[in-house]
Amino acid sequence: MYISSLKLSNFRNYSSEEIELSPYTNVIYGDNAQGKTNILEAVCMFSLGRSHRAKTDRELIKFGKDFAKLRLSFHDAERDYKATLQLFKNGKKSIKINHVQITKLSMLMNYLNVVMFSPEDLDLVKGAPSARRRYMDSSVSQLYPRYLTSLIDYHKALAQKNSLLKELRAKGAKSDVMLSVWNEQLAIEASKIMEYRSDFIQLVNDYASKIQREISREELKIQYSPGIKTDDTDKSSIFRYLEKNQRREIEFASAQVGVQRDDLSISVNGTDARAYCSQGQQRTAALSMKIAEADYLKSIKGEYPVLLLDDIMSELDINRRAYLERRIRGKQVLITSTDTDIVKSTDNTRLIHIKNGSVVKEDK
Repeated sequence: MYISSLKLSNFRNYSSEEIELSPYTNVIYGDNAQGKTNILEAVCMFSLGRSHRAKTDRELIKFGKDFAKLRLSFHDAERDYKATLQLFKNGKKSIKINHVQITKLSMLMNYLNVVMFSPEDLDLVKGAPSARRRYMDSSVSQLYPRYLTSLIDYHKALAQKNSLLKELRAKGAKSDVMLSVWNEQLAIEASKIMEYRSDFIQLVNDYASKIQREISREELKIQYSPGIKTDDTDKSSIFRYLEKNQRREIEFASAQVGVQRDDLSISVNGTDARAYCSQGQQRTAALSMKIAEADYLKSIKGEYPVLLLDDIMSELDINRRAYLERRIRGKQVLITSTDTDIVKSTDNTRLIHIKNGSVVKEDK
C-alpha cells in the first residue's frame, strides 16, 4: 500500500499545493512551523476521517476561506484509488473514494491504513491512560470498522447518561429508570468494545515483546486493564456492574466506570514501566508498541500500512534510530524533519522541502 500524490487546497497554511510521493522513503524537511506536519495530518484525514490533533474540522480550513479540499491518490495490491475530502466552515464534511460518497467513518476504514509515530507517542508508556486508549482505538478501528461504530454509539450513550446524572444530583435523586436504560445501551456496546480491545492487546503483546527483545534484550509485557471489573464481558454482567454504581455516579454527577476508563498495564522485566523504568526503557517500549501496531495491521490486511514519522527520529538515540530505519526499509514512509540527514538517503528517497506552506524544492 502506498500514496502517489496529495493535493491540498486551503488546508491549514496551504493555499494550493500538489506533492508527488515516492513509494518508499519521503523526507519532508524545512524549518519549524512551515507546514510539514500538516501534510501528515492531511494523510491521516483519509484514513481516520479526522485530524489526530485538531478538535474540530474548522481549524483545518485556511484562515479567511470557506472550505478546504484534499485529494489523494493511493494504491494497494488490487486497485488504484482516487479520494477527495472537502471540509466546510458550517461543519459539513464530504469524503469520496473513486467518486463513491462515504457516509460513515466505519466505511472509510476499509481503504487507506496508516500508522503515525510522533514525539507524543514516546510518552505512550508514562503518559495518561487516554493516550493508551487512543492507541487501541486507532489500531482496532482500522482493522475492524464495526469497532468504530460501537465506540461512537457508546460515547453517544455515555454523553446522555452524564447529562442525566447531573440532573439527578441537582434534584437529590437516588436512582432513575432512565439511568438503567442508558446503562443497558452502554453494556451492549461495552461488551463488544472490551472483546475487541482484549483480543487486540493479546496479539500486540506477542509482536511488541519480540520487538523489545530485538532492540534491548528486555522482556516487555502488555496487558489489557478494563475499567469494568467483571469476570465476564457479556452484556448482562456488565449491565449489573453498571447498575451497582448508580448511587456513586449520581453523587459525582458523571460516569465513574466504563470502557472510557480502560487502560493498559505495561511492564519491562517484570517491573511497572510507568512508575519504575528509565526513560530509555519507556521509549523502547513505546517504540515497540507502535511498530507492533504496524506489523499487526500487516498481518490482518496483508499489506503494510503507510508509516508517518513526525519529527520522531531526532527524539531517538542512535541505536533505536538504526533499528527503526531497518524496520521501515522497503515500506512507504513519510518523515518530517528540520534537515535531510536524519535518515540514510538512497536512490528511492524523495526529498521534499517545505517553506511557508509550499514545496520550494523537490529532489528524487
